[in-house]
Amino acid sequence: MKEQSSRPPLAVFDLDGTLADTAHRQRFLESAPRDWDAFFAAAAQDPPLAEGVELALSSARECEVVYLTGRPERCRRDTVAWLAAHGLPEGRIWMRRNDDRRPARRTKLEVLRRLARDREIRVLVDDELVCEDAERAGFRVVRARWTAASPALRDAQEGEGRT
Repeated sequence: MKEQSSRPPLAVFDLDGTLADTAHRQRFLESAPRDWDAFFAAAAQDPPLAEGVELALSSARECEVVYLTGRPERCRRDTVAWLAAHGLPEGRIWMRRNDDRRPARRTKLEVLRRLARDREIRVLVDDELVCEDAERAGFRVVRARWTAASPALRDAQEGEGRT
């Protein structure tokens, strides 16, 4: 049994569709081939999703907020700036390697299990597919149902491992 850490528990938040509204850039995923460079370049203009931001801010009262995203590492600078610009809590950001094309629900579950080795994970806030797998693995989840589901984004997550 692992020792209980004196550090606060973690609240783990996804970005796209949880904190950031990606609707304005979905068009880049609806064409063939998908324009991933444009999709990720437009992330800096994402409006915040009020429900997700409120949950992150309230979670920060008892937890250390961290971010677990399917965005590639090359988006780190824009992601850090976006979080700060929208008043979100500072926290570590886990991003996928630029060449990692596995589905987000697989890569995220790996990171969650690694984090859970020495920290309590109070909650994961993410989309349906990721939450489904995380819940099956024993994590407490909150499904980000405050934004419209995007079939193009879901296909990209599952089939192309891009976000």
